[in-house]
Amino acid sequence: MLRHGFVLITFCAALLGCAAAPAQERRPIAWDGLGRDPNQAAHRPSVTKRRAANPAPAQDNPNQERERVLSTLRPFSEAWWVVHDEIEAENDRQLGSKLVICPRCVEPPPPSDDVTESIR
Repeated sequence: MLRHGFVLITFCAALLGCAAAPAQERRPIAWDGLGRDPNQAAHRPSVTKRRAANPAPAQDNPNQERERVLSTLRPFSEAWWVVHDEIEAENDRQLGSKLVICPRCVEPPPPSDDVTESIR
């Protein structure tokens, strides 16, 4: 039992010695050629955030004026629905311009029974 404890303490001390080694004293690691070379330092270009010199005008959102008008109208009136539909149409247009669907990612519709073709 005493011998097992001594082996365990020796093993833990050896592991602590490896973990305490400073990073500057690293030796080259054998690299198999696959993936990124672990011996090379990570070369990541520094990313600096740039702020716009002039903030964007408030008119970037065309719905801003419409929403202001919508708040002045009586809810669910005919004029309210016209402005509401314009806001929804603009939102759909903006979403459609941002949304990109790969043609290969969309499954073709299943063939309908109305299709006639050769049975050969």
